[in-house]
Amino acid sequence: MILYQPDSGYCYNSDSLFLYDFINSFYPKGRVLDVGAGCGIVGLLVARDNKKVVLEAVEKQDVFQHFSKTNARVNNIAYTLHECDFLELEEENKYDYIISNPPFYPAGVQKSQNEMLFKARYNSNLPLKDFFKKVSRLLRPQSHFIFCYDATQFGLVCAELDKVKMKIVDVQFVHPKLDRSASLVLIHARNGSKSMVNIWPPFISFEGNMPSEKVQKIYKKANTQSIKCQI
Repeated sequence: MILYQPDSGYCYNSDSLFLYDFINSFYPKGRVLDVGAGCGIVGLLVARDNKKVVLEAVEKQDVFQHFSKTNARVNNIAYTLHECDFLELEEENKYDYIISNPPFYPAGVQKSQNEMLFKARYNSNLPLKDFFKKVSRLLRPQSHFIFCYDATQFGLVCAELDKVKMKIVDVQFVHPKLDRSASLVLIHARNGSKSMVNIWPPFISFEGNMPSEKVQKIYKKANTQSIKCQI
């Protein structure tokens, strides 16, 4: 998949690819909404691999609106983009899956002076309380919310999901190396679920200085080619 990205500012990283692989584990189908699409990578890869997906996305930054639509066109993937803030998205339409690699750096982290990076990375732009409340309103009963977040904020994620009556049913922690603390968490939640949580084996990103076998398989399956350019 060819993916055009801005030549400066925010670009996708391995988090997006790990999330894409996690989402694919649930064989999504029906109406799927990619929240904070960026250049479109997560949603476009999921739609490419799952032919029963009807893909929509929401993105508020003008530059990424351009890139995500361009990337959908060049990869011949049907794409409906809502050009607005997710919290302002109309609620008449309901979704079977909502997927997202949201901004999750906490307020205590030194903020970037680059506006594009600031909006893409920091959770003050999409607070958990507002984010999950909106997701719960847009999902059909028993539907799926699959996303990634900063592992150190997992407790807050659980608490805020509980407030909107959504329950985590699958979770996997991503560790940079076997002896390192988790840096990312992959989460599958459902509204109205009564299932016990399924805790997946740890995901280890690196073995020594090389990407782990699992990571190499994900990169190979994604098969992305990034092209940085200006609008």
